[in-house]
Amino acid sequence: MTEKPVTLMPEDIQRIMGRDAQRNNILAARMVAEMVKTTLGPKGMDKMLVSPTNEITVTNDGVTILEEMQIEHPAAKMMVDIAKTQDTEVGDGTTTVVMIAGKLLENAERLLDQKIHPTVIVKGYKMAAEKAQEILNEIALRINPEDEEILKQIAMTAMTGKGAESLREKFAGIIVKAVKQIQNNGKIDLDDIKIEKSKGEGIADTELISGIVLDKEKVSNDMPFKITNAKIVLIDFPLELKNPEIDTKISISSPEQLQGFLNQEERIIKEMIKKVEDTGANVVFCQKGIDDFAQYLLSKAGIYACRRVARSDMEKLAKATGGKIVSNLNELSSSELGNSEIVEEVKHGKDVLTYVKGCKNPKALTILIHGGTDHIIDEIERAFKDGLGVVSSSLRTRLVVPGGGAIEIELARRLRHFGQSLSGREQLAVEEFASALEFIPITLAENAGLDPIDVLTELKSRHDSGEKNAGLNLFTNKIENVLEAKIIEPYQIKTQAINSATEVATMILRIDDVIASSGGKGKRNSGMSGMPPGMDEY
Repeated sequence: MTEKPVTLMPEDIQRIMGRDAQRNNILAARMVAEMVKTTLGPKGMDKMLVSPTNEITVTNDGVTILEEMQIEHPAAKMMVDIAKTQDTEVGDGTTTVVMIAGKLLENAERLLDQKIHPTVIVKGYKMAAEKAQEILNEIALRINPEDEEILKQIAMTAMTGKGAESLREKFAGIIVKAVKQIQNNGKIDLDDIKIEKSKGEGIADTELISGIVLDKEKVSNDMPFKITNAKIVLIDFPLELKNPEIDTKISISSPEQLQGFLNQEERIIKEMIKKVEDTGANVVFCQKGIDDFAQYLLSKAGIYACRRVARSDMEKLAKATGGKIVSNLNELSSSELGNSEIVEEVKHGKDVLTYVKGCKNPKALTILIHGGTDHIIDEIERAFKDGLGVVSSSLRTRLVVPGGGAIEIELARRLRHFGQSLSGREQLAVEEFASALEFIPITLAENAGLDPIDVLTELKSRHDSGEKNAGLNLFTNKIENVLEAKIIEPYQIKTQAINSATEVATMILRIDDVIASSGGKGKRNSGMSGMPPGMDEY
């Protein structure tokens, strides 16, 4: 009697096992790292990303590149996730984290070829990562949060390579001033810094406004263009009559009744505006709509008004002006008003903006970015976001490390020394972990057109002779003390990058089986399963 074969899964399931699954995942992760590595550093190149609707993004920001690309491979998606985490946690170092993870996997493949078990490699990598964090703690330098010069240097290091080099000192000054201003009992919420963009003029005209810039115009042309010594009322109810929520009918049988009905409407709106006037306000920001008749009455009273202001902007206005958002007309009083020196409508090309500036001790600010094209403005915005992220991170931890590849070389040197104290095969994994960190200075040199082997050997010899702050200064193309050259990075960039890169590399290494449903017989739906096209070729 012949045994019947056991069918475990339907025929249309794709499955890759063992060494093939590992090789496939490692290759995908390496491809992601290779893709972004040319953007690293001040001399990194840009990528042009074209969307299906022909929208163009030109950037060298790692996380932006990876988010815009439609990556399908499941292992590659894990690499995109660590870049996103790095961006939300620190704001910079997104390319670094992807490159370290890619190199860790590439080096692990060499060990797999030597018949070293993935579990041993994972254990070695984890030991190396823990040791790296210890060394980072030891090397990190404590900064004084009052020292604005150091904070500016950190911001300038983060902004290099984003088209802002010529003005990085000015921009760094704006960033430090903004972060310090919104700091509240040591807490920093970067959402309190609004970045508004305006096409026209050059990027040199980018400015910090101690108040809020709204992408809104006044509701009526008869209103004043500029209000000095503004008393601002913030309301989130409509200055118009509400429509009944339910279906209602009004029966009117005579012209007098109709006129009376209309007069009643006008009277209600007049009462609303009278209550606003009684507070002494001369500026109204309304989250909802403003009726035509209400607009006329406000204009007559010389009040500047904007309608349909976003809730997030209302909250920022409250923080900037010291006003309170009022939800009920009967609660309206002069104690709820906010103040600013000037509220005015400004035209920049086709854009019409409302400036609320000159606020005393504002807890929300606006950085207004100018530039010739949308692509330039967007890239400068990304540079500002990186700068704001690293300055707030440095103020939180109060720790920094030398940049320019110096910290990676020092970590690699000490990790090799640590590896020699281990007796098992984990020693080989620690060695590969150290060489993965050296990938950062090697790429920095490559992207600047220098010989990476010469640079690496000189850096190693300098660090071996005790120069732990020796790194690459790509503005002079020389190896020098990067602290003196003002190339400084937040400690958190490195700790987060090493943690995330190790976690994703060890997770991918432990996968030995990839199973994906093809979404129905004979039909492969790679989008649903996350299995990329062509995976069954391995």
